[in-house]
Amino acid sequence: MRVLLDTHVVLWWLADDPTLSDEIKHLLDTEPDAYVSTATLWEVSIKQTLGKLAPADLPERVRDAGFRPLPITVDHAIAAGRLPEIHRDPFDRMLVAQARCEDLTLVTRDPYIHKYDVALLSA
Repeated sequence: MRVLLDTHVVLWWLADDPTLSDEIKHLLDTEPDAYVSTATLWEVSIKQTLGKLAPADLPERVRDAGFRPLPITVDHAIAAGRLPEIHRDPFDRMLVAQARCEDLTLVTRDPYIHKYDVALLSA
Protein backbone atom coordinates (compact mmCIF):
# COMPACT_ATOMS: atom_id res chain seq x y z
CA MET A 1 0.00 0.00 0.00
CA ARG A 2 1.47 3.36 -1.05
CA VAL A 3 0.89 5.84 1.79
CA LEU A 4 1.44 9.51 2.51
CA LEU A 5 1.88 10.38 6.17
CA ASP A 6 0.21 13.33 7.85
CA THR A 7 2.58 15.36 10.01
CA HIS A 8 1.18 14.15 13.33
CA VAL A 9 1.58 10.53 12.21
CA VAL A 10 5.27 11.03 11.44
CA LEU A 11 5.83 12.74 14.79
CA TRP A 12 4.00 10.01 16.70
CA TRP A 13 6.03 7.36 14.86
CA LEU A 14 9.31 9.11 15.67
CA ALA A 15 8.36 9.37 19.34
CA ASP A 16 7.13 5.76 19.46
CA ASP A 17 3.89 7.25 20.77
CA PRO A 18 1.30 4.69 21.91
CA THR A 19 -1.33 6.81 20.14
CA LEU A 20 -0.44 4.89 16.98
CA SER A 21 -1.81 1.38 16.79
CA ASP A 22 0.57 -1.55 16.42
CA GLU A 23 -0.90 -2.08 12.95
CA ILE A 24 0.03 1.44 11.81
CA LYS A 25 3.48 1.22 13.44
CA HIS A 26 4.11 -2.07 11.64
CA LEU A 27 2.98 -0.58 8.34
CA LEU A 28 5.32 2.40 8.74
CA ASP A 29 8.19 0.15 9.78
CA THR A 30 7.82 -2.15 6.78
CA GLU A 31 6.14 -0.28 3.90
CA PRO A 32 8.76 0.73 1.32
CA ASP A 33 6.31 3.16 -0.30
CA ALA A 34 5.64 5.36 2.74
CA TYR A 35 6.06 9.01 1.79
CA VAL A 36 6.63 12.22 3.71
CA SER A 37 5.77 15.43 1.92
CA THR A 38 8.01 18.45 1.64
CA ALA A 39 5.01 20.26 3.19
CA THR A 40 5.49 18.19 6.36
CA LEU A 41 9.12 19.22 6.67
CA TRP A 42 8.11 22.84 6.08
CA GLU A 43 5.40 22.64 8.74
CA VAL A 44 7.69 20.95 11.29
CA SER A 45 10.44 23.51 10.64
CA ILE A 46 8.07 26.44 11.16
CA LYS A 47 6.57 24.99 14.34
CA GLN A 48 10.02 24.09 15.69
CA THR A 49 11.26 27.65 15.05
CA LEU A 50 8.21 29.03 16.88
CA GLY A 51 9.04 26.83 19.88
CA LYS A 52 5.98 24.61 19.43
CA LEU A 53 8.01 21.47 18.69
CA ALA A 54 11.27 20.11 20.04
CA PRO A 55 14.05 19.09 19.73
CA ALA A 56 15.94 21.62 17.60
CA ASP A 57 16.90 18.96 15.05
CA LEU A 58 13.36 17.61 14.61
CA PRO A 59 13.12 18.58 10.92
CA GLU A 60 16.32 16.66 10.24
CA ARG A 61 15.02 13.68 12.20
CA VAL A 62 11.87 13.64 10.07
CA ARG A 63 13.97 13.97 6.90
CA ASP A 64 16.28 11.14 7.97
CA ALA A 65 13.56 8.76 9.24
CA GLY A 66 13.77 6.60 6.12
CA PHE A 67 10.50 7.54 4.48
CA ARG A 68 10.41 8.44 0.81
CA PRO A 69 10.37 12.18 0.14
CA LEU A 70 7.49 13.63 -1.85
CA PRO A 71 8.36 17.00 -3.40
CA ILE A 72 5.66 19.57 -4.07
CA THR A 73 4.97 20.00 -7.78
CA VAL A 74 3.10 22.63 -9.77
CA ASP A 75 0.23 20.16 -10.23
CA HIS A 76 0.06 19.61 -6.46
CA ALA A 77 -0.11 23.36 -5.90
CA ILE A 78 -2.92 23.80 -8.43
CA ALA A 79 -4.87 20.88 -6.97
CA ALA A 80 -4.46 22.17 -3.40
CA GLY A 81 -5.69 25.60 -4.43
CA ARG A 82 -8.78 24.12 -6.05
CA LEU A 83 -9.86 21.96 -3.10
CA PRO A 84 -13.16 22.81 -1.42
CA GLU A 85 -12.79 24.99 1.68
CA ILE A 86 -13.33 22.10 4.09
CA HIS A 87 -9.93 22.48 5.74
CA ARG A 88 -8.25 25.86 6.13
CA ASP A 89 -4.77 24.55 7.00
CA PRO A 90 -2.60 24.94 3.87
CA PHE A 91 -0.28 22.09 4.88
CA ASP A 92 -3.15 19.64 5.23
CA ARG A 93 -4.71 20.84 1.99
CA MET A 94 -1.40 20.17 0.25
CA LEU A 95 -1.28 16.64 1.68
CA VAL A 96 -4.79 15.95 0.39
CA ALA A 97 -3.84 17.29 -3.05
CA GLN A 98 -0.66 15.25 -3.16
CA ALA A 99 -2.42 12.06 -2.10
CA ARG A 100 -5.03 12.57 -4.81
CA CYS A 101 -2.54 13.49 -7.55
CA GLU A 102 -0.14 10.65 -6.74
CA ASP A 103 -2.78 8.01 -5.95
CA LEU A 104 -1.55 7.61 -2.37
CA THR A 105 -3.48 6.64 0.75
CA LEU A 106 -3.26 9.43 3.32
CA VAL A 107 -2.61 8.23 6.87
CA THR A 108 -4.19 10.71 9.28
CA ARG A 109 -6.39 11.21 12.29
CA ASP A 110 -7.56 14.67 11.21
CA PRO A 111 -11.39 14.68 11.07
CA TYR A 112 -11.48 17.49 8.49
CA ILE A 113 -9.33 15.54 6.06
CA HIS A 114 -11.79 12.66 6.34
CA LYS A 115 -14.37 14.92 4.66
CA TYR A 116 -12.38 15.04 1.40
CA ASP A 117 -12.66 12.56 -1.43
CA VAL A 118 -9.25 10.97 -0.88
CA ALA A 119 -8.10 7.46 0.00
CA LEU A 120 -7.56 7.34 3.77
CA LEU A 121 -6.16 5.13 6.46
CA SER A 122 -7.19 6.26 9.90
CA ALA A 123 -4.28 6.62 12.30
